[in-house]
Amino acid sequence: MIEVSLPGRQTTLQLKNLLLDLNGTLTVDGKLISGVKERVELLKEKLQIYILTADTYGAGREIAKELGVNCFMVDPEDGGQHKLGLLNSMSAHNCVAIGNGYNDRLMLAQAALSIVVIEAEGCSIQALQAADIAVNSINDALNLLINPLRIVATLRA
Repeated sequence: MIEVSLPGRQTTLQLKNLLLDLNGTLTVDGKLISGVKERVELLKEKLQIYILTADTYGAGREIAKELGVNCFMVDPEDGGQHKLGLLNSMSAHNCVAIGNGYNDRLMLAQAALSIVVIEAEGCSIQALQAADIAVNSINDALNLLINPLRIVATLRA
């Protein structure tokens, strides 16, 4: 678990699960972004990690296996609702969600902590508006969880 107390907001996040979008978040054009594997290894000691993907490039299961995490395939037509359902099945108040796409917006809006990434594939404006924090890369997002005082610095009152 990662615990983050947010000064001035009377909020303490108790994060147990990490939900990760795949395409445009962990990968660009279906290829895992350099540095992700090492950061995920560090985070697996504190969080249960899940990849949620419509699997545009067909690499979801292979990447999940490489990272040693669970993978959930979501409906390509209604992935947003499917991701939200998975989040809610895990108790949203204990989840951090990271994504970039339109189908991530509902999950990002409901997670205890949500981070949108703007990698090479960009991000949906709706996802950006639903997130608590926006970063330039997945490695920056994962580094926030590895160094939670960065979250405090960004979200304190």
